[in-house]
Amino acid sequence: MSQAKALYQWQRRVATFFADLPPARRTWLALVSFGIVLAQCALLNRVALRLALALGSSFNTLRQRLRKLYRPQADANGNDRSWDYTLCFGPLLRWATAGFTDHRLALAIDPTTLGDRFTLLTVSVVFRGCAVPVAWQVQHGNQKGSWNDHWKRLLGLLRPALAGDWQVLVLSDRGLASKALFEVITALGWHPLMRVKKGDHFRPQGWTKSWALGQFVMQRGDRWRGRGLAWPRRSRLGCTLLACWEQGHEQPWLILTDLQPQDATAVWYAWRSWIEQGFRDLKSDGWQLAKTRMTDPERVGRWWTAAALATLWALEAGTEAQRLEIPATQTYAKAEGPAVTSLFALGLAVLAEQVGRGSVRRLRRLPQPEWPASDADSRPLPEQKEITEHPRVPL
Repeated sequence: MSQAKALYQWQRRVATFFADLPPARRTWLALVSFGIVLAQCALLNRVALRLALALGSSFNTLRQRLRKLYRPQADANGNDRSWDYTLCFGPLLRWATAGFTDHRLALAIDPTTLGDRFTLLTVSVVFRGCAVPVAWQVQHGNQKGSWNDHWKRLLGLLRPALAGDWQVLVLSDRGLASKALFEVITALGWHPLMRVKKGDHFRPQGWTKSWALGQFVMQRGDRWRGRGLAWPRRSRLGCTLLACWEQGHEQPWLILTDLQPQDATAVWYAWRSWIEQGFRDLKSDGWQLAKTRMTDPERVGRWWTAAALATLWALEAGTEAQRLEIPATQTYAKAEGPAVTSLFALGLAVLAEQVGRGSVRRLRRLPQPEWPASDADSRPLPEQKEITEHPRVPL
């Protein structure tokens, strides 16, 4: 029963960050996330089976116990016993950033799908090639309407969790670009890094005409940044344009932000791709959540909470394995070239082995990731003539 001891240790740790959650919810969250790590899968039957074997319990009894809180029913008096899983968003963010020492944070926002049944609008903390979901909205896949109100609510729920003076970047891809979302982010005191399309228009300060954004960087190696007006023919958004086309990239990065040109760099946007790896960890490469048979968005949202916590635990374990130079970390990264496997996969393998034998190593919190270098300290910008003399973007 050594695994029962490991579960008890994990429950105590979960209680530290989710102290305001009712005890029954907190116990369920710890139990399911523990079972997900044991099963290396987040599908209900496989989690229940692995927990039953580990704890010496009946499979059917344990399965019903797990279903009880993610599928709450009305009580004898007809009162709804459902629980608001959004109460877990703040604790998840505080846990994920508890080890960040300089109060700098990159959040990525992006939708992901579970087949054609559900769309999940997700806010994630991006970390070393991976991502931890900290807020999400689940809706049916065919549901229509603008997402901006959902992003406003999700980001607003996270704002109180960051006490003190934080510099927060919110990274978004081309499909989400809009003046409304830009202003939602800046209203929170955070900074958008919003990628836009080449065909959108921008008018630099002092210019009399606007030009398609793709004309600011027309070949690999080009870079440009400056203040101006995005979408001048309709939305008229005053902002900074960060434009660069790096070698090896098929398309340029065209980024809008509220930061001043000298205070920002398009290099920071490289972190946005990590949320896509985070989705793979939650679905095909890790927890297999795309195979869920759930049909109710609220139930998916509750179950996703345990999967997010399990993801955070795996990243902590992977980071600790690297710090201690456990031999398995040699498969994570090579001296040259890309990583062989992700930090999530490393952490999951190490953690599953430790939990399996009931001797979970005490883990440190995720450390502050190294902030991407700016243009100034990575390599100097090419010589830039006066903006009115730009050879490819004439007045």
